[in-house]
Amino acid sequence: MAVDVKGFSRMLLECNNNDKLCVVREYQMEVIVVPVLLVGFFVIVLTVILWLHCRGLRAKQEQSAPARTQVTKKNLEELCSTETCYIQLSERTLASLLNSASLTLKELEIPREKLLPDTLQLIKVGAFGSIYRAQLETGSSGKTKTVVLKALQDPASPQRVKDFLGRIKFHHNLGRHENLAELVGCCIDQLPLYMIMEDVSLGDLLTFLWTCRKNVMAMDGVPYDLTERQVYEIGQQVVAALAYLEEKNLFHGDIAARNVLLHHNFTAKLCGLGLAYETHTRGASSDTWKVPVKWQAPERLLRKPPTIKADIWSFGILLYEMITLGAPPYPEVPPSDILPYLQKQNIMKQPSSCQQAMYSIMKSCWQWTAAHRPSPAYLLCSLKTAMKTSNGHTVLQVPEPVVPELYADVAGVDVYSLVKIGDLQLQQ
Repeated sequence: MAVDVKGFSRMLLECNNNDKLCVVREYQMEVIVVPVLLVGFFVIVLTVILWLHCRGLRAKQEQSAPARTQVTKKNLEELCSTETCYIQLSERTLASLLNSASLTLKELEIPREKLLPDTLQLIKVGAFGSIYRAQLETGSSGKTKTVVLKALQDPASPQRVKDFLGRIKFHHNLGRHENLAELVGCCIDQLPLYMIMEDVSLGDLLTFLWTCRKNVMAMDGVPYDLTERQVYEIGQQVVAALAYLEEKNLFHGDIAARNVLLHHNFTAKLCGLGLAYETHTRGASSDTWKVPVKWQAPERLLRKPPTIKADIWSFGILLYEMITLGAPPYPEVPPSDILPYLQKQNIMKQPSSCQQAMYSIMKSCWQWTAAHRPSPAYLLCSLKTAMKTSNGHTVLQVPEPVVPELYADVAGVDVYSLVKIGDLQLQQ
């Protein structure tokens, strides 16, 4: 007896023959199971295809590996022995960097033989190496001029060479300004590399200020004294350099007397653009610990992104340095306590040698909120206005001489960054 399966199913579902919804429920198992089986079959086929493809690639790699190994070993044997391989590979990398730089900086390159080797005089040790003063031949008649050499000594890693070359290119691209230290040229054909900068007759401003404290009215025919009006004149030139950097969307980051150079005619040249290069190249996250904390604006101590307004704060410290003939800022505050001191809204007191007009400019630079500090253009106008009533006759006097080691301890700076090597050795 044949069984009516569909009819039996309808009886179980209690469905009428004309019930269409019931028909759907009748075939619900087929509706679910069939698509699942199709998807499963597709996944299995795809997995098999991928497995076969990977197996084929692995076989090809195994066949080519011995050949590559033989070529690598042969090349290494040709390039070097076991003891000298690293050095030769390094030399090839450096040679490639120097050849590329020679093409990029061709207009700046000066033949090394034009630097008279017997004239090199060690000044100090900088971040990259030694800094020298030397004589550079300027023409066929044997004339020379004094220049400053920033050297990158041998040995040096490719990364340090690349960074040093980048600093030369940065100075070149910055262009010329009468109040920025001028890049004369470079020697980059081999190590040691030289960045050749202009020299100034009076040296750095901080050393000049300390010399003004001595009972020497003149040295080498140049008067070592300073008036209030001359402080304003130097200040205007530094601010003019800051305004130029602002136009280039740069900030200096280390405004201080030690980074200002003086000619005998009191032309000021801002130098020390290392942090400006690092910030331009690596961004605002560049380390700030290299700059002594007593010259830094509060926002920089708090690791906030730097702006030109941070330089304005530091310029106020520079004014204090000049009017006190090189006294360390915040002499009563240890460097480690400077941030809590500033967070309490403290600023330096008015020095006895400082008139109210200049102190008002200092206080405008030391506003806690960066936006409340003057712009370089506005600050330049303030300095010009105040200079009109300044004293251009009375020489600033501070009787106490400066001991570099004590100064470095109070100011929180490295004494070797302040004093010439020979002078420091004589004092020890």
